[in-house]
Amino acid sequence: MDDLVIEAKSNMDKTIEALKNNFAKLRSGRANPAMLRGIQCDYYGDKMDISSLSSISMPEPRQLVVKPYSREDIKAIGVAITAANLGINPQIEADCIRLIIPPLTEDVRRDIAKQAKGLAEDAKVAIRNIRRDYLSLIKDDDSMSDDYKERVEEDIQKVVDASNKAVEEALAAKQKEIMTI
Repeated sequence: MDDLVIEAKSNMDKTIEALKNNFAKLRSGRANPAMLRGIQCDYYGDKMDISSLSSISMPEPRQLVVKPYSREDIKAIGVAITAANLGINPQIEADCIRLIIPPLTEDVRRDIAKQAKGLAEDAKVAIRNIRRDYLSLIKDDDSMSDDYKERVEEDIQKVVDASNKAVEEALAAKQKEIMTI
């Protein structure tokens, strides 16, 4: 495989990983510590990830416990979780924060499935943009023969097809997870 094809595949794989990380943040009716990934709270004037300031555990399938390393951070973390608009009210206790994940209604499940589909479409657009960028690089390069350019374009299209298939499989798995009661 050509270096350009390998580089394009690497970029497309990163897009698929980003999609899977975004899928992990979506609610599915079960507790998942990844739901809190990326939520930042105020920490002495700076913004810090909750995962940097606390340990997150899952004692039950529908419950998360956030235990800050310092008791002074409990209120800031609770405010950040509330501001993240997850649809979960944090219950602040003496030394930890409990998040009880409510069961999802059918309408909420459908809305989350639509969000997942939108994320998958964004990933497909990103993959198409990567393809476009690499194809324009190939067309602009005069040092390559026409046969070589055509072969590299075919290889890039194969990588795009495989990446789109991976996106579809990830979407199908996430939608199944969301719609399962």
